[in-house]
Amino acid sequence: MTGTRNSSNHPPLLPTTEEDRVNRLRLLRSRRVGIATYRRLLAEHGSPEKALDALPLIAREAGVKGYETCPIGVVQAELNAGRAAGARLISDADPQYPAHLHNIADAPPMIWALGNLELLSRPMIALVGARNASSLGTRMAKKLAAELTEEGFVIVSGLARGIDTAAHIAALPGGTIAVQAGGVDTIYPVENTQLAHDIAKKGLRISEMPMGMQPQARHFPARNRIISGMAQAVIVVEAAAKSGSLITARNALDQARDVFAVPGHPFDARAAGCNILLRDGATLVRNAADVIEAISPVVTDIPELSLAPPAPAKRPLRQTAALHDEILSRLGPAPIAEDQLVRDVAEPAAKVAPVLVDLELEGRIARQPGGLWATVTN
Repeated sequence: MTGTRNSSNHPPLLPTTEEDRVNRLRLLRSRRVGIATYRRLLAEHGSPEKALDALPLIAREAGVKGYETCPIGVVQAELNAGRAAGARLISDADPQYPAHLHNIADAPPMIWALGNLELLSRPMIALVGARNASSLGTRMAKKLAAELTEEGFVIVSGLARGIDTAAHIAALPGGTIAVQAGGVDTIYPVENTQLAHDIAKKGLRISEMPMGMQPQARHFPARNRIISGMAQAVIVVEAAAKSGSLITARNALDQARDVFAVPGHPFDARAAGCNILLRDGATLVRNAADVIEAISPVVTDIPELSLAPPAPAKRPLRQTAALHDEILSRLGPAPIAEDQLVRDVAEPAAKVAPVLVDLELEGRIARQPGGLWATVTN
């Protein structure tokens, strides 16, 4: 399936000076400033310096007492750590910023990069999968990664155990990018230390997290949106029904990326996620040729991809994602009956039931006694 290529969600930005870069980082690292707030402040005030000046008053008006922006010393320490590690801080206003990543709604305003920045300008395909990969899955990941890099693609993955590791190793001679959940100078898992060093020399490691940040569980789903956001397509090789790889695939769908999956045996739990994707309309992949054939009409100069018109083809997988969102919008902490939910979303019960199971496996909703459903509250 060929995804719709959206234009950038963000207005064109002027190139950054060093002072501007420092102020952008201070704004981004300030308390209570997330990506959406960061962009809104820049849009409203015109520059990071003016946004920083306005932030304490905005916080006070919102009832936050004693608010202070991120101290300049904290930012300088991060910049010094980046220089010591040999990393480069890239703003979304810089020409090196990945073109495809610009086009996602929650694109990171700044990323740390360690390695060969030239890879950021080449076409990319994400390859992800199970950490407890089988021997067959590992061989498949290596074969796909090697063949795709031979065709000029850069392989993007998450430096995790299993499929990610296999993909990075096979793609290293031709080009690979590891997106890290913690700081770009913090290697996880430890057993991939040598691989991470090799990628920094021959490929590229990137992260939106501050230097020295140890990865936490909540960082990995955020990391996954960058993996899919940088790429034209996402290939899933082995994934459980409830896994980070499926999160990456659904991110890809929301970002109008192509989604491919390698089929597996129905009795193998590691193949359940891939088989779910295929059931819902992902493109089956047997080799690199399948991927290249499917995306070849849109493999053009990267900056021009955002100008491509929407593809008219029907997308069952995209419809499934829309149904996920519709169901979540209808549910709340108070349980409601499944038959009522089916009526509310105006879809056949046969279509709603498997989506409910998917959301339950993801831990987003819970089945209650009496055939009732409710969202999970933490």
